[in-house]
Amino acid sequence: MTLLTAAASAPPPTVEVSVTGLRSMKGQLLVCLTTNPKAFPDCSKDVGSVRMAVKAADAGDFVMHAPKAGTYAIAVVHDENSNDKMDVAIFLPKEGFGFSRNPTITVGPPSFKSASFAVAGDMRQSIRMKYML
Repeated sequence: MTLLTAAASAPPPTVEVSVTGLRSMKGQLLVCLTTNPKAFPDCSKDVGSVRMAVKAADAGDFVMHAPKAGTYAIAVVHDENSNDKMDVAIFLPKEGFGFSRNPTITVGPPSFKSASFAVAGDMRQSIRMKYML
């Protein structure tokens, strides 16, 4: 087997995600993995993003498959009422959220740059959830 054949058949890298700080086991986590700074943190307009829902009760650790090596960022929403979106009240999120690299949150979501990390092979990201209300 040639080196080129071995590289072509290598599986895509995985990112093991560990989520801490959930205030309840209700609902689900909406998780997004993207390489597109313009689509972060809402990946809905990024066809190349990896999106998944994980039951909150199972959300301690889970694995995401990155399509290929590159620079990625992860956004997580604790969708406690399972309506597939983040609920807001008076411009503040009513549900929890978290990001790769756990950047400081001031006004609005963090930049892609502050949450991004390089994926060259299998790796791990630990995300702490935050709640405003």
